[in-house]
Amino acid sequence: MAQDGLSRSLSNSPPTHYSLKIESFSMLTKNSVDTYESGEFGAGGYKWKLVVYRNGNTKKNVEDHISVYLKMAEANSLQTGWEVSVDFRLFLLDQNKGIYSVLQDANMNKMCLHGAMLQVGFDRVIPLKEFSVASNGYLIDDACVLGAEVFVLKERRAGKVECLSRNKSAFMKKHCWKIESFSMLKSEFLQSEPFTAGGQTWVIKLYPKGDAIGKNTHVSIFLRLVHPEKLSPGSQLLTEYTLRIVDQLNGKHMSRKSDYAWFSTMVGWGWSRFIDLGSFKMSNNGYLLKNTCLVEAEVTVHGIAKALEPAKA
Repeated sequence: MAQDGLSRSLSNSPPTHYSLKIESFSMLTKNSVDTYESGEFGAGGYKWKLVVYRNGNTKKNVEDHISVYLKMAEANSLQTGWEVSVDFRLFLLDQNKGIYSVLQDANMNKMCLHGAMLQVGFDRVIPLKEFSVASNGYLIDDACVLGAEVFVLKERRAGKVECLSRNKSAFMKKHCWKIESFSMLKSEFLQSEPFTAGGQTWVIKLYPKGDAIGKNTHVSIFLRLVHPEKLSPGSQLLTEYTLRIVDQLNGKHMSRKSDYAWFSTMVGWGWSRFIDLGSFKMSNNGYLLKNTCLVEAEVTVHGIAKALEPAKA
């Protein structure tokens, strides 16, 4: 018989893998215990528990029913990226007749457990009114018997997974760089002194006569990660930054703010055409005053994406 997406049948045989007897069901109610977790049992090479909601799983808007789920135990010990598909059958004993009511998915669909879904099962196993009537045999002398069969149908263990974690102490770090005797610079580029932000070391890199598409027409400025090799392989830093040339006369600074940028093997981000050379050198703009310019960087590291390798069995 199929109802609510469940197939219900009868069996004279006890469950293969696990039996659970709750000897004082009313004790759960008296002590306001909404959820009961069984001890662990093994099936298909994994450890499991049964989770019983005495008055329905309110997280799924279920009331006045018993909800029962299969939960993966010791999930933290499994390899990263694990996924297990199972055929889960729930048993409920009619103690008057010695016959089990067996529930499983009506369409024989595989139930899939993974890191974000640690339990699967049935929201509406039986209405509480039906369960509580002694003549139905499910609750006799305040005791009930449940059981489980778990058949592992498919396993998948990912070879590589990426995890993005937030930098809980993320805050903006500002660094100021003073460049003197600007017109006397001979190098193609120069770098600021190193500074730290988000636990990483950075420098500002400036091309006085431009770089790439800004060559000979603009000043180019970039933010550079100094030690990308210190990141774990495959990791990336989610970063937001602002680069600025200070207007030392009028306070009308030339600023450019990034969208979110990923720093990894791509160690530098910025602008080849940060400001055109004519505007930069114009004295009344205040960017180059007494042959000195001030460059600022504001850097916030919001998080890090790490490539996770499977744990060894």
